[in-house]
Amino acid sequence: MIVDFSRLYESALSTLHRLHIIGNPSQKLSFNPTFKSSFRQAITGGGTHRSFGVPASDGEEKRSNVTLEMLDAYAVERWETILHYMVSSGTGQMPSKPSQGVLFLLQSSGLMSGQGAFMKITSLGFQFLLHSPHAQLWELLLQYLHMAEVWMHVNSCRREDLTVSKERQMDLIEVLGFLFMLSTMELGRGYSTENLGETQKAMMEDLRDYGLIWQKKASSRRFYPTRLATTLTSSLPPLPTSDATGASAQAQGFIILETNYRIYAYTDNPLQTAVLNLFVTLKYRFPNLVVGSLTRDSVRKALSNGITADQDPLIPVTVQDQIRLWELERNRLKSQEGYLYTSFASQADYELILKYAKQLGVVLWESPAKRCFFGSLEGHANIRGFIERRTASGTS
Repeated sequence: MIVDFSRLYESALSTLHRLHIIGNPSQKLSFNPTFKSSFRQAITGGGTHRSFGVPASDGEEKRSNVTLEMLDAYAVERWETILHYMVSSGTGQMPSKPSQGVLFLLQSSGLMSGQGAFMKITSLGFQFLLHSPHAQLWELLLQYLHMAEVWMHVNSCRREDLTVSKERQMDLIEVLGFLFMLSTMELGRGYSTENLGETQKAMMEDLRDYGLIWQKKASSRRFYPTRLATTLTSSLPPLPTSDATGASAQAQGFIILETNYRIYAYTDNPLQTAVLNLFVTLKYRFPNLVVGSLTRDSVRKALSNGITADQDPLIPVTVQDQIRLWELERNRLKSQEGYLYTSFASQADYELILKYAKQLGVVLWESPAKRCFFGSLEGHANIRGFIERRTASGTS
């Protein structure tokens, strides 16, 4: 197989030319001067843009007394507040409530449903809890980028009846630039807010709520990226390897599931225990061990929260089969709205109207012995019109 690389080369040059990155490719091959200057500044952090951020002065840094332990504790507290709220929703517990901005993000991303105090975790939200912190973080940030794009589109429409245009004026390019800027910053170092754009300054409140940055107060002229921010584009763990107080190492933990549905979870993490409580009946709690069991009631509770049997592929086959049976048991009855047609004047009248409904494909159930049938909601208007036309014409 012979590949014509010259065509690929010419296509690439044509694309770069249309984007004004290079000049006319048929002449001297060179970068656009503006692009060349901006690209050099981007990779070196030079110029007034400072793509790697503008560090705060040494004097300000010495007076701040900000430590890595403090930043880690703040990041863990903010992040676990979000996860605890998702886990505890619908259980009657009252955990610390995230900000309205976080709640709006959880709802718009489909991780939670409902409004206000009635918000509940969804099936998608439970799957989110099973992901690693790094995947969870990027999932939320991608949804944040999607919302920024929507806000940008709404602002461009300039419609006075859309209050969101007054609340948000987001530039998607600035949002992306700020996130990548955070990923290149140094953990534990303070950075100035002076060179940030309007969109980036508006993002500060959201990023504080997510635990990505810390500020002494909202009006501070410097901010500190946390480990959640500095590991965005790296393979390092986004959360510290110690607990929020830094007092002890946080073990990864192990879960043992026996074929008799008994579960042993070696963990002292309250969040992991709360996740287990979504679908396990907890029996005993020890300093580093939680014992429980899968029961019909606990699985039904999980199913009512939107969790499905397909989300547990790694458990023993015998347990997996039993969970599927409990799920089928719950789903064996399905409701559908419609209308029951009965009290026909004659057998011929019943058969004629039933035949018409079947031609429309809207018959859900029929009983010739009782001379009645049940039709879907969508087909009611047509069936009613057919009956009224027969009545008007005097046909019995």
